[in-house]
Amino acid sequence: MENFNYKQILSVTMILFAIIDILGSIPVVISLRNKVGHIQSEKASIVALLIMILFLFIGDEMLKIIGLDVSSFAIAGSVVIFIIAMEMILGINFFREDVPESASIVPLAFPLIAGSGTLTTLLSLKSEYATQNIIVGIILNICFVYIVLKNTIYLEKLLGKTGLNIMRKAFGIILLAIAIKLFRNNTGL
Repeated sequence: MENFNYKQILSVTMILFAIIDILGSIPVVISLRNKVGHIQSEKASIVALLIMILFLFIGDEMLKIIGLDVSSFAIAGSVVIFIIAMEMILGINFFREDVPESASIVPLAFPLIAGSGTLTTLLSLKSEYATQNIIVGIILNICFVYIVLKNTIYLEKLLGKTGLNIMRKAFGIILLAIAIKLFRNNTGL
């Protein structure tokens, strides 16, 4: 078995950090928490971790079995991200959650944390980095995600209502741009 390579771990961690962008998702997380009452940080983090590690090992095969390619998967994720972005920008609710616990899994763990961008990135990282280094990078990112999710109430107080509204609109536009880029890159339009 190959040794752990700290340079690879650092690279993978930074790439995944940029793709997951949990700091940019703070307004979405706060909005979801306000909508459903409570976010289960542990549950969201563990589910996202499991999805990412599982997808790292069987993502390609899983998509092939159900007749999908990575592009189709990315396009579907871009549509969900697009809808979430529109909610943030317009203040309209498209997702109606009846069960409060469900927001911790959908749309938080998937597709916000372990979304199509993250999962397709994992597939491309496999060709460049050793698997154990990718797993360490995933775990480090999930630890950071957990810390951010646990502290959203503090972050909300720190930013205030006006700061949150500005952040929500700004990150809504950024999410919208990410969704359109994902869609364009995977459709060739």
